[in-house]
This record gives sequence, C-alpha cells and structure tokens, in this order.
Amino acid sequence: MRYIAVGVLALVCVGIWSVALAEAPTEGKGYLTFAVLDVGQGDALYIEGPTGLQILIDGGAGSAVLRSLPEVMSFADRSLDAVIGTHPDADHIGGFVEVFPRYEVATYIEPGILKDTATAKKVLALVREEGAKHIVARKGMTIDLDGGAVLEVLYPDRDVTYLGGDKANEGGIVMRLTYGETCALLMADVSSAIENKISENVNCEVLKVGHHGSRFSTSHSFVQKVSPEIALISVGKNSYGHPTEQVLSVLRTYNVEIFRTDQHGTVRCISDKVQFTCE
Repeated sequence: MRYIAVGVLALVCVGIWSVALAEAPTEGKGYLTFAVLDVGQGDALYIEGPTGLQILIDGGAGSAVLRSLPEVMSFADRSLDAVIGTHPDADHIGGFVEVFPRYEVATYIEPGILKDTATAKKVLALVREEGAKHIVARKGMTIDLDGGAVLEVLYPDRDVTYLGGDKANEGGIVMRLTYGETCALLMADVSSAIENKISENVNCEVLKVGHHGSRFSTSHSFVQKVSPEIALISVGKNSYGHPTEQVLSVLRTYNVEIFRTDQHGTVRCISDKVQFTCE
C-alpha cells in the first residue's frame, strides 16, 4: 500500500476543517468515478478521484461488498485511502467487518454516534487494529480528492454522540461531491427533517437518494431544491417497501432518471468535469 499521510488542519479564520489525503498518486485519466455498489438492502458507495485516490462510503450489511468492489477497482488493489461510515447501522457498516481484514485502510471517518451493538464495536476495534487515522465528521470538513475533486461534509452540524437506537439515521453524514461543473449529493439515511436543515446551495445533477427510497426522505421541496437529473437508489430485497412509490413518484414528477441497484446492479457514474454519465 502506498503511504498516505493524513492531516486535519483547523482553519480557524473560516471555521473549516480540511482532511488532506497527501502523497496522492500523480497519474490519472482526469476522470472522477462515483459508483453505487450492489450490496443488497444497504448502502455502499465508491469514489475514485481523478488521480487515483479511493474512498469507500459505507459497506452494506455483509460480504456482498467484497464481490462488488472488484467491479470498480482492480482485484489486486488492496488499499483504500479512506473508509467512511455514514452512521452505525448494520446495513451501512456491517460490510466493514469484511473489508478491514482484506484492505489496508489509511483513514476512517464517522459521525461519532455511539451505538451499543456487536457490529459497531467490532468495526471500531478493527479501526484501532488497523492503525487507521480516526476522524469524526462535522459540517464544513472537506476531503481533498486531488485533481480538483472535493468531498464536503454538509451534516452533521452538531454533536450526535448519543443519537442511538432508531435515531441514528438523524446523525448520518451528508456529503457533496464536486468535480469541475459536476456535483453529486450523498444523503445517507437522513430524513426529510434533516434535508430541510441543509440550507447551502445543494443543486446537484446526481442525487444518491436518502434511506433507500423510504417515504421519510426525498420530499418534493428537497428535490426541487436539488434539481437532480439522475437519482441513484441503493436497495435490495426488503420488507420495508423500499423504494416507496411515494418517492418514485416525486422523482418522476421532476423527470429525474432513476437507477436502482436492485434492477441495474452496481451503477457507475463518470464525471469529465462537465457532466456525469451513469450506467
């Protein structure tokens, strides 16, 4: 694994935190890859920056992530520059139990929610065992993907340590991925109440739909604000009715093209700085 030096710098004058994934590879094709991996009922997202920096956001519930990662990165590549757990529910971090023993991970980023489950405890133990840099995400943090690509944390904007139980979704990490003129908004499992808290300009052509298409997310007003051209839904066979007809109807109302992992498998989107192309 190439050595990655990770620094967290407090820019007091503007109140922004920056995570620099330093000593990045200098060769690349100049494209940004963003993929929603087919891991069944759960979330797992993969980002590869224009110079080759690689980030895994969530890992699904089990070993499916190990089958999906080779679809977007070389089978022989066993390193990740950062792994991000948006919140400690098993369908988002369970796959990390499989990832950490098989991949070298330089940095682990999570919202700081304490969840008293065997899976959550195991993941944190693996982070310590790996010796990965451990960072708690907060609004204003930016992750430099090099080559002009940036991943920005929009939420949480406060201490979410004790959002346990069924409230963990409300502390999930919401992020905006930008490269040139293109933008993707990643909504984790947050509800419409949290969507309404995000007051920044969040107009993005790609929307990773919140909470697998649950009726508690992706409101009319939010889709109007984001104005996406493409919606990505990470979902598998489930008993919750995800994605709900309510959410699908909202997206169709605004003529948003919908990609679902349960129908399309892993969805890969490529940005050339001008537009995202998804398939």
